[in-house]
Amino acid sequence: MRVIPLSISFIFAALALAAPSFDSPHKVKETVVPPRGWVKRSVAPRDLTIELRVALPQPNFYELERHLYEISDPDHERYGAHLSKEEIEQLVAPDSMSVESVTEWLASHGVTNLNRSPAGDWIKVHIPVSLAEEMLDTEYHIWVHAETGKTVIRTTAYSLPESLHSHVELVHPTTYFPSTKRMSTSYHWSPEETLKVDVTAEPISVASATNGQVDAACNTEITISCLQQIYNIDGYTPSNKTGSQVGLTGYLEQWANYQDLQSFYAQQRPEAVGSNFTVISVKGGVNNQSEPGVEANLDVQYAYGLAYPLHGTFYTTAGRPPIDFDLHTTENTNEPYLDWVDYVLKQDKIPQVISTSYGDDEQTVPESYARRVCAGLAQITARGVSLLFSSGDFGVGDGDPNPETQICKTNDGRNATRFMPSFPASCPYVTTVGGTFHVPEVAVNFTGGGFSDLFPRPAYQKDAVEKYLAALPQDTYKGLFDPNGRAYPDISAQASRFVVWVGGTSGHVGGTSASSPTIAGIVALLNDARLSHGLPTLGFLNPLIYKIGAENPDALNDITDGNNPGCGTTGFNATKGWDPVTGYGTPNFAKLKDIALAL
Repeated sequence: MRVIPLSISFIFAALALAAPSFDSPHKVKETVVPPRGWVKRSVAPRDLTIELRVALPQPNFYELERHLYEISDPDHERYGAHLSKEEIEQLVAPDSMSVESVTEWLASHGVTNLNRSPAGDWIKVHIPVSLAEEMLDTEYHIWVHAETGKTVIRTTAYSLPESLHSHVELVHPTTYFPSTKRMSTSYHWSPEETLKVDVTAEPISVASATNGQVDAACNTEITISCLQQIYNIDGYTPSNKTGSQVGLTGYLEQWANYQDLQSFYAQQRPEAVGSNFTVISVKGGVNNQSEPGVEANLDVQYAYGLAYPLHGTFYTTAGRPPIDFDLHTTENTNEPYLDWVDYVLKQDKIPQVISTSYGDDEQTVPESYARRVCAGLAQITARGVSLLFSSGDFGVGDGDPNPETQICKTNDGRNATRFMPSFPASCPYVTTVGGTFHVPEVAVNFTGGGFSDLFPRPAYQKDAVEKYLAALPQDTYKGLFDPNGRAYPDISAQASRFVVWVGGTSGHVGGTSASSPTIAGIVALLNDARLSHGLPTLGFLNPLIYKIGAENPDALNDITDGNNPGCGTTGFNATKGWDPVTGYGTPNFAKLKDIALAL
């Protein structure tokens, strides 16, 4: 049954109830230990303006989750009945008492110029640090990351009137210290030498590949042609008239270069020369053509190269510029990721698959913030969008198998050794992509994988994960991970020695940042096939992936060799079926297409 959209004005029309008193004493809402590497520099300038966001509870989120799982379950009668923007806004709207209480609390501090999200579940205001400190009974400081030099304004604890606690889920920026990083574990240029590729070498026999074989050169470097062969894509011709689109996100001043894309196309996809992609600026993001980014170029060249002639969109979100706090002239909260989620949720049309190659260590993200961002991602997937995230490039944590030098320590004051899952890869509403290499494929040793410490295991992966855990020797890594957490990755793709053009020169890049846009291009082709037959897009992929893994395993290339070391261990092992190294394996496009058209 479809939900009936309500206007947000209905919520505000209901504000006739008495709000709680704000005379009640402040009570701590959240407190954190500063994440490792962050150093307090000085008190924040009191007249510096910050954008303060207040998240109101979403009391009916469980209903949104129910809808999402029903429309994503291939066995459910509602499969593919994606929700509209308006329907989702109704499902996440706060109740009228919360809206009134927060509105009056802000007004009691003279804050009346409010920017509300379409659903009314977020309120943004621009206020000086001094007022934020008064409202939150806290003190903001300038913090600097010792390794990166990144500078943010944060606090380690904040409070609210006790009567307001049930009406506010979180306030931001407060306790979240962003460590967002791009997932390129290796970047090797070889502009002065030509890699020796033996063109006379016999093709490699791979039963699942196109015509059962793959060029031997694909064990030297990965190209569009290699991916088409390995994943059985050769022979499929998409149409630019179906409306299938693929989106990519860009952060951290990573800019996609047009000329490099043309050079890449000339080398690997000649028929695509002259085609381009749409750039969408989020909160002032730019696409600086004088500073091409390795990550951004990798993403656009492979996602759009695989999906050509399907349309591509590149979201460039304002990055993390340095702040001259002494001049007191810059407004900055150093939070582009949440800006992107907010922007996309406001749009009437969204690309049907979007890949992101960035993430944080889950333990550095406050639970309230992680859950709220994850809920925002669920809203996007419920609209029929497949959200893909790289699994990370440091195995189960730091990529270091040496117990003496590993740095996987908890951030709760105990300083205990523990695996370090990645976020948003650990969010149960996204599809997380691990990495492989070589032909035949094995797990690449840096591929991220493991179990969330925040999110419980979703039902769609219960059987697969329990089977894997049952086969582990008893007490393996006991205390290092939560076996009941959301497990990842879900699927994988090649992740090493991708030929990429940057600044007019070709080089080689590796990382799960290569895997995710590869899968994005393949999903866009599957969506094209469905749309050409009058079927809806695939949307949230995970229930389908786990069903295929259990019932049609030949549609996914099972990876049974390799491991993902880290945190002083050899990590988990790839094995038959699902595993926390490569998920259910890599795609066989032709067989997945047949399944997708039969749904």
